[in-house]
This record gives sequence, structure tokens and C-alpha cells, in this order.
Amino acid sequence: MLALRLPEDIERRLEALAKRSGRSKSFYAREAILEHLDNLEAAYLSDEILKRVESGQEKTYTLDDLEKELGLAD
Repeated sequence: MLALRLPEDIERRLEALAKRSGRSKSFYAREAILEHLDNLEAAYLSDEILKRVESGQEKTYTLDDLEKELGLAD
């Protein structure tokens, strides 16, 4: 369960969208979170990721390596 307070203008927009589409406000809040969670994690956790890369705990790949792995290389 999640409860959050939104600015009035956002709440009005969300309410209008829900009414016009027949879906709930919760549906759209969930969709927005799912759509953007990866980006938020990358933005806010990038320092941790960089430390893991620098310490060798996180493996990185070149584009060439990735293309070969996926069978896309010439």
C-alpha cells in the first residue's frame, strides 16, 4: 500500500484523466511509477553502480561485445 500527496494541479489532471478514460487514479500512478522506476534508480543509485564498476563487482560490456553476444555482429 502506498499513499502519497500530490500538488493540487497534478491531482486535478490525474482526476480528469481517470474520469475521461474510465480508469482509476491508482492505475495511472502505478503506470507512471513502473514506466520511470528504472530511470529513477539509475539517477539516484548511479554512484553505487559506479563504485561497483570501479571495484570490479559490476561487469561492463562494450557495444561490440554485446552485439557478438546477441549474434548481431557482422
